[in-house]
Amino acid sequence: MPIPEDVTGDEIDKDVRQELLSLPKTLAEDVAKNLVMVARLIDEDPEGAYGYSKVALRLASRVAAVREAAGFAAYATQKYSEALAEFRAARRMSGGVELWPVMADCERGLGRPEKALDMAGAPEANKLDKAGQVEMRLVAAGARRDMGQLDAAIVTLQSPELAAGSVQPWTARLRYAYADALLAAGREGEAREWFAKAIEADRDGSTDASDRLAELDGVDFVDALDETETETETENENGAESETESDGDVVEEATDAEEAEDPAEGKAGSDEAGHGVVDRDED
Repeated sequence: MPIPEDVTGDEIDKDVRQELLSLPKTLAEDVAKNLVMVARLIDEDPEGAYGYSKVALRLASRVAAVREAAGFAAYATQKYSEALAEFRAARRMSGGVELWPVMADCERGLGRPEKALDMAGAPEANKLDKAGQVEMRLVAAGARRDMGQLDAAIVTLQSPELAAGSVQPWTARLRYAYADALLAAGREGEAREWFAKAIEADRDGSTDASDRLAELDGVDFVDALDETETETETENENGAESETESDGDVVEEATDAEEAEDPAEGKAGSDEAGHGVVDRDED
């Protein structure tokens, strides 16, 4: 797959670069460039990111960072079985537990929420850092919802991290998930409060909390572009109607003039003009 000229491979994380030192220099550079493309495209063009991840995987399947990138690309395209296999391989190579929450979420994607809950209670979950623990909580709550256990999902999300006043990278998503669960349970007033709190913490627009809150408040947004296009169409239609009326006036004036000049031919001229108008309308 083509690599843009502005991609050098130096953009990758230093830890990943360290892993690639085990490869020959030219090969390491090629792998690095493909990994950069995966990171660049995974949000906007998941299928494109997936394609680059397969190239990197073909070049260096024994590098943990490559298997991890391939896992996230497959996950982004909802290829959960493939993603889970790659995450497991990366975890075996690295020995870390960072991927445990997303592995559990793959189980959800495969229709196995019970397995995801088992993973949430496994010893590996206790080894996660704070961010990982929050992710695991989100996955567990999602699994509860998958099983129709709304109240349990709400309780799962109630945590010190949810109640904390400080804003962390996970705060907006945690508050959003809590608001969404409350709304699903019919607790609209509380849901509105937490969507508002999610907006306060959502500094990079990672959620659509503002849209959800507006929907609850009955606010209907109108696309300014659509409104302008509608006005233009109306003006064009009015202009066309005016032109048609003007054409009709000209035809009528011509007919009157012909009748005045030759009374004997007046009827035939009127019929011909009338047929002309009908033919134009049919066209």
